[in-house]
Amino acid sequence: MSECLNGGAFVTERYVRVFAPTGMETVRVCPDCPDMLREKGGVREAKSSRQ
Repeated sequence: MSECLNGGAFVTERYVRVFAPTGMETVRVCPDCPDMLREKGGVREAKSSRQ
């Protein structure tokens, strides 16, 4: 079972396979992260709340 490194939320192995950077076994940001976003191959802080 994998967890998001930012918020600790559960992510599926399939999600990790698609969105984790090469060489990582988990993701840095998941859809449940309210304060971080994936953008252009990187991760950045959200400019506004996603809640």
